[in-house]
Amino acid sequence: MPRALWLLIIGMAVNVTGSSFLWPLNTIYIHDHLGKSLSVAGVVLMLNSGASVIGNLYGGSLFDKIGGYKSIILGIGITLAALVGLTFWHGWPEYIVFQIIMGFGSGIVFPAMFAMAGSVWIEGGRKAFNAIYVAQNLGVAVGAALGGLVAAYSFQLIFLANTIMYIIFLLIAVFGYKGISASSGKQAAIDIEGPMVKNTKNLQALLILCTGYMLCWVAYVQWQTTIATYTQEIHISLTQYSLLWSINGALIVVGQPVLNGVLKHLTATLKIQMLIGVGIFIVSFIVAGYVSAFTGFLVAMIILTIGEMFIWPAVPTVAFNLAPKGREGFYQGIVNSTATGGRMLGPLLGGMLVDLYSMSALFIVLIGLFLIAIVTTLVYDRGIKTKVVSGTVRGQM
Repeated sequence: MPRALWLLIIGMAVNVTGSSFLWPLNTIYIHDHLGKSLSVAGVVLMLNSGASVIGNLYGGSLFDKIGGYKSIILGIGITLAALVGLTFWHGWPEYIVFQIIMGFGSGIVFPAMFAMAGSVWIEGGRKAFNAIYVAQNLGVAVGAALGGLVAAYSFQLIFLANTIMYIIFLLIAVFGYKGISASSGKQAAIDIEGPMVKNTKNLQALLILCTGYMLCWVAYVQWQTTIATYTQEIHISLTQYSLLWSINGALIVVGQPVLNGVLKHLTATLKIQMLIGVGIFIVSFIVAGYVSAFTGFLVAMIILTIGEMFIWPAVPTVAFNLAPKGREGFYQGIVNSTATGGRMLGPLLGGMLVDLYSMSALFIVLIGLFLIAIVTTLVYDRGIKTKVVSGTVRGQM
């Protein structure tokens, strides 16, 4: 891998490690330390996610206009300012204000990081996005574990630890990313129907694919919300539930390189890779819907992790391939914003279904969402016709 990609991988790991100090504990802090209801905590997290959606779209467009380096520095600066404020003022209502600012700032960073990863290793294809994905999960595993230890000593130190990690991320970006070119290195293909029609069809294809991608995230996030609550109701300890996510992160870090080798050997297309992933997701939720012991949920989590290793890195890769030259950042912004939208809508939909009906009804609806995702994955690239001249093959994937 190029040195520039290694710098992006390290930066992403540090970035996510910092944010993972706080996000798993947000609800606990708002409810137990600020004395607010779980509904209020849900609203705060929704506002944070909503700001992140806006940041993703803005950050993607900004990447195309001013480049990755400046976009990332701006996003880190906004987030770091909010974290410094949160370190000194973490009461109510300033907590909600800083959470919104942090959501917007971090949202700017992610599409630029993904777009730069694709740009610096164009010949690597999906491997560049797989590497960033592994770095994210390494950050989640390390940050969540360290965050629990710090919070056990003093919850107030969580904000300081998060701030220190972002300062380190800023230093990595300032000294490591300035020389990284944001150019995609793509050579244009001649479109049979004209560039304007092609660009419109490629954008439509991405939006269709991302519809299913968002539905997958709506279902996936139930493991952090409704399923988490359900495990407590059936007397699975919080320690055991936390262990599920530790295993999730460890499997991704260890298993993604193995999966990459298998997919390369099988020469699987990105479409087949995503379809396999959705199918594995369905199996995971069928298992989770029928089990009532920790070992059953452990099996379901392992299956879920395998499924996400197929899907999550593939969609940014497809977006990079679909993006016209000079629009890579905007397309990555769409991918990140739809994922965030799924994480924002999922807890609300899941909570309503469980409150009005039952967990069984929730699992049935979630499997229905996966079936819709299969359809969108099957049809998203229909009608995209290009004639390749040189460089990267564009269109069908």
